[in-house]
Amino acid sequence: MIGEMLQGLDYFGTAVFAVTGALMADRKRMDMMGFLILATVTAIGGGTIRDLLLDRPVFWLTQWEYLVIAAVTAIVTFYVSKPFHQRANWLPWADAVGLAAFCVIGTQIALSMDANPMIAVMMGIMTAAFGGLIRDVLAGEPPLLLHREIYASAALVGGIVYVLFAHWLDWSIAAVILGFLVTLAVRGLGIRYHWHLPSADR
Repeated sequence: MIGEMLQGLDYFGTAVFAVTGALMADRKRMDMMGFLILATVTAIGGGTIRDLLLDRPVFWLTQWEYLVIAAVTAIVTFYVSKPFHQRANWLPWADAVGLAAFCVIGTQIALSMDANPMIAVMMGIMTAAFGGLIRDVLAGEPPLLLHREIYASAALVGGIVYVLFAHWLDWSIAAVILGFLVTLAVRGLGIRYHWHLPSADR
């Protein structure tokens, strides 16, 4: 059951992050190719870096369905993004959901390879945040990862929660649910109340 839950969460996170890339392309008034590129790099970028650092096969080279999910999501968003754009700024909230999903997936994959819990949390942060970093750089936007906003720190908290329940308590299902919800809650509260970490004032 836990395997199916994680696989579903991974597909879900891929689709949601692809939406954020496509919405960024919409904000920048890009063409269809721009939608496809930003959606794909956002969806697979963090996981690619994670796999390279963990010295494991890059997931989308053998699991082509991730590319299909990203491409289909980009095309659909291309045609339906106007209503979303008119009603509200969906990008931060969609990004928060993807952040939470990929935080859990990245941490779980690292633990499955017998990584140190601290390294597993770091891999969760990279999986969750680096796709968005690539998206923002390509779009010419200040990366959310480097803002004062609660972003990577939300993935840090969620990753710690996942490690606590999955590695130390061996409660795998609770770890997936709580890791996702805690990351989403921390990031969501940061968006809603404009929380940020202390920064150097000059």
